[in-house]
Amino acid sequence: MAQHTKLGALPRWDLSNVYPSLESPELAQDIEASKHLTAELERYLDAHGISKEAPRPDHSAIKVALDGYLDRANALIKQYATLGAYIRSFVTTDSFNQTARRMLSETEPLGVRLHQIDTRFSGWVGAIADALPHVIEEGGPAGDHAFYLMETAEQSRYMMSEGEEGLAAELSLSGANAWSKLQGTITSQLSVEFARGHTTEKLSMPALINLSHDPDPDVRKRAYETELAAWDGVKEPLAAAMNGVKGAVNTLNKRRGRADALHSAVDQARIDRATLDAMIGAMQDAFPSFRKYLRAKGKMLGHANGVPWWDMHAPVGKSDRLYTWPDTQQFIVSNFATFSDRLAKLAERAFGHNWIDAEQRPGKRAGAFCMGLPAVDESRILCNFDGSLDQVSTVAHELGHAFHNECLVGKAELQTQTPMTLAETASIFCETIIADAALADAKTADEEIAILDTDLTGKTQVIVDITSRFLFEQEVFKRREKAELSADELSELMLRFQKETYGDGLDERYLHKYMWTWKPHYYRAGLSFYNFPYAFGLLFALGLYAIYQQRGAAFVPEYEALLASTGEGTAADLAMRFGINIRDKAFWKGSLDLIAQRVDRFASL
Repeated sequence: MAQHTKLGALPRWDLSNVYPSLESPELAQDIEASKHLTAELERYLDAHGISKEAPRPDHSAIKVALDGYLDRANALIKQYATLGAYIRSFVTTDSFNQTARRMLSETEPLGVRLHQIDTRFSGWVGAIADALPHVIEEGGPAGDHAFYLMETAEQSRYMMSEGEEGLAAELSLSGANAWSKLQGTITSQLSVEFARGHTTEKLSMPALINLSHDPDPDVRKRAYETELAAWDGVKEPLAAAMNGVKGAVNTLNKRRGRADALHSAVDQARIDRATLDAMIGAMQDAFPSFRKYLRAKGKMLGHANGVPWWDMHAPVGKSDRLYTWPDTQQFIVSNFATFSDRLAKLAERAFGHNWIDAEQRPGKRAGAFCMGLPAVDESRILCNFDGSLDQVSTVAHELGHAFHNECLVGKAELQTQTPMTLAETASIFCETIIADAALADAKTADEEIAILDTDLTGKTQVIVDITSRFLFEQEVFKRREKAELSADELSELMLRFQKETYGDGLDERYLHKYMWTWKPHYYRAGLSFYNFPYAFGLLFALGLYAIYQQRGAAFVPEYEALLASTGEGTAADLAMRFGINIRDKAFWKGSLDLIAQRVDRFASL
């Protein structure tokens, strides 16, 4: 089904080739099959003594047990990931759908059992770590999963006992995971009355937030004020959710022997503290350039004291271009084709086979994401399209994720587990293609200003705002160790770090103290610090894009090989394929200098 608007027919995604419906016998059969495969895998662990507490088997038994486990686990993960994504596709686009929410709740215990199996296997791998190099040398499934096995052995040091890990996984359903669901439900179902002209309409929060792009300054300001008032009305349950999630993470990290919450996030990102420190340091050094951009934009909009929050996304320059959905398809496909036919054809498949859910509507989650459907080797994309260049860029970004998934086709599931740092590579790369194409297509200085502004607004979010969120989350974890934080304390911290990072680029009288309420990333217990990897992805992709500009078509196959390998190497090792040292602050500075050049161009216009 598609919504017909002035933007054309905005599609809803179609997953009928995965399952006919939530009530279909095919889905029910696969849920039962997943339960059966899970029980089989649990029996396999018992039969082969796969447990940290079990007696150590001999070399040949280790080899047999490893190979058999990897084959079975890959099959189970592929099926469970697909049916889970299918059910979530209904929850994220319609949180009022009680059937989908019930089915998600019914299938989540399977995920807990998978986690318990993984915990048991990981503990065993840690116990036989000294045997792994010899087993891997012999090839077979173990040889194909060398990186996964060695990483599992290393990370097994940060595990509680099997019983404790199993209990933690079970309790997550009524603990941290339940808090996360509460945040998603509240924010997706919240709507407000908003007047424009002679009409008043009921807007979902994503639609209200998108009014920050509206050409009318009065609309932008009132939308900002309405948004703050709406979040103020639900801040208490959202603060409770934040405390629930962060408290659970702190407790588990302490029991697992982690230094702090950032420790596990850095390991999950497959980087080290030296890399993170080099990148964050380079970003902070670059803040003056971003503030220069914001002050220049503020002057264009008539603000003497920096930009008020409601005008950060305000259009400047002059571009009458409104991208319809057909315009968006043509623009993205044609420009992707300048990079590679494979990328363009992937985009054509996504547009032509309704992989994208683009319309804004009540009950639909804000923002955008791409999810993989491994059983059919496809992806699906959610966005909230409004015809702006910013949203065109968002669609291109998510198609980059879909292209990354395409490059991983043929790999086993345990070979494709990509850290967020590298997961953003293809998405940012595709964004950059579109930004360059839009600039090249500019006909006047006013249009160039408008396009540069869209590009720089996005990059300011990823560098400056991401840093404010990173610092905010660090402080929340630190304070949560001592006590719960009130909604007002969370808001005060948000304001503190916005002032620290944006500086005089923004008017400090008009910031956004409730940014912590609607960003779902803060409420994911399994992946804290869902922020700095975006900055890594932006700056790493810009570095790769600069290499592409030097090397041209010869770069493409190496780039695709990199995307196909992101589940099988550390970020540092994969970057060295292109001669990039991510522990060197100079690399990050080089990428930030490319952004500074655009700031200078914007200011000169």
